[in-house]
Amino acid sequence: MTIPAQHPARIPDLDRAEDGSDPVRRIILDRSERVAIRADPTTRRKRANKADADTLTRAPSARTIARLLTTNRDNLTKSETVTIAAIETGVLLLIAARDIITDFHVMVRRKMESQLMPWIDRARDSLIAAFGNGVVKDIKAVRAAIASPWSTGQTEGQITKLKLVKRQMYGRGKLNLLQARLIGAT
Repeated sequence: MTIPAQHPARIPDLDRAEDGSDPVRRIILDRSERVAIRADPTTRRKRANKADADTLTRAPSARTIARLLTTNRDNLTKSETVTIAAIETGVLLLIAARDIITDFHVMVRRKMESQLMPWIDRARDSLIAAFGNGVVKDIKAVRAAIASPWSTGQTEGQITKLKLVKRQMYGRGKLNLLQARLIGAT
């Protein structure tokens, strides 16, 4: 398909501008270089490990800070480690909160139900007091989750898959089509 000469989206002949002086050619070259950079995983890794003043000028969001504090230290990049170190030196209470969160993870994974009440006492006097109060409100369920070898993970996964398929098919079919999609998905 040829584009008529008077069409505003017509791209001029790119062979005339070998030196890159043509603005249209420069835009096209810039776009292709950006795509090449995004496609290269080593470049992405190098950027993630780059820790300099430019990376630390922007304050991370509360969600990012929470993710960095709860992520295993071995899985953080160099820039994330530097960011966490800068945040923890600025807000000392975050170090205690991180330790309490880590203790909760260990307590649940190792099934140490006897450590629950001392953990709640520590959590009430920290930045995660709201989480500690939530655990107190539902202490029977938390004790059962720690002590029980059973998990509802498989059931929750199936329910999530069912809801996803249901949302995708909203208004498209009846129950028999939904049933066929679910059986086909498993």
